[in-house]
Amino acid sequence: MRLPKLSETASDIDHSQVCRMVDTFIENGFTYFDTAYMYHDGTSEMAVRDDLVRRYDRERFLLADKLPTMRLNEVADMQRIFDEQRTKCGVEYFDYYLLHNLNTRFYETAVKLDAFDFIRRKKEEGSVKNIGFSFHAGADLLEEILSKNPDVDFVQLQINYLDWEHAGIQSRKCYEVARKYGKPVIVMEPVKGGTLAKLPERAEALMRAYAPDASPASWAIRYAASLEGVMTVLSGMSDYSQLCDNIGYMKDFKPLSAEEQDIIRRVQTIMYESTAIPCTGCAYCTEGCPANIPIPEFFSLYNAELQAENKGFSTQEVYYSNHVKAGVKASDCIACGQCETQCPQNLPVIELLKSVARTFEE
Repeated sequence: MRLPKLSETASDIDHSQVCRMVDTFIENGFTYFDTAYMYHDGTSEMAVRDDLVRRYDRERFLLADKLPTMRLNEVADMQRIFDEQRTKCGVEYFDYYLLHNLNTRFYETAVKLDAFDFIRRKKEEGSVKNIGFSFHAGADLLEEILSKNPDVDFVQLQINYLDWEHAGIQSRKCYEVARKYGKPVIVMEPVKGGTLAKLPERAEALMRAYAPDASPASWAIRYAASLEGVMTVLSGMSDYSQLCDNIGYMKDFKPLSAEEQDIIRRVQTIMYESTAIPCTGCAYCTEGCPANIPIPEFFSLYNAELQAENKGFSTQEVYYSNHVKAGVKASDCIACGQCETQCPQNLPVIELLKSVARTFEE
């Protein structure tokens, strides 16, 4: 989802760096690779084929892909997309196959098209080894899905220490439902789209005082990995240095101690006070936006502006002005609402864009 790029264009993947990352990852004993139909403007799966599949024997790695529920209109779409995914990835089977991004809206699509039955058939025929789904909604809906589909092999949940008690995301409650049904958990967004890699100075100081050489991201990933029943953590590594950092503490993994858990709780308090918009940067909201507003980028600039220690010269305003010069700004929003139906975080995007506009345009 966040492979290194040679430019700002999503499909301009830095394949040389990806190959280096793949090699180091596998050499250190790790095996799990995750892709999806939509990532990098539809080129992520081909990057997997070119940089992983064609370079390693199939038994050396585990590959996860996802059926894009947001792209399904009729039953025939499922087989068509599945066949396309196997071709693009260059594999005969997927080790893990998910219904992508189940929430209230897309769960209705999955039910309407019998998508769970589709992935069951794929498992029966051997083109999929394990079936599950990624989930972005509340615990009640997760309970409903698992009660009606108790044969899924795993669930993928957004879990991080900032969202653990979040009223909309409900990380803890969803985790507890998954544990109730005995489902292994794959964690996504453990660093919350990079938010937990760049902390306010007060928060990072707490961590550095205890472990000077440990990155803030390492604390976030270890937090998720310390939970019982977690199968793997998708850290979203976007360059080689991040990969090396991850390997440094995950190769010989040690769960968080009681003292470290206490530091996390103190950091949570600081973060709740300083993060205005809990956006993960997934960019689902931008697909189909009639005004082509780069919503995650604007939210990131807005958060940084509010957290900035120096209230004089604003780097954020400079970056925002670049977008304005290119012909797009937050106030271009026409309040159509499509972004809010797509947002996994259930953010009130329309109102938040008004706040962005007031901050940078007035």
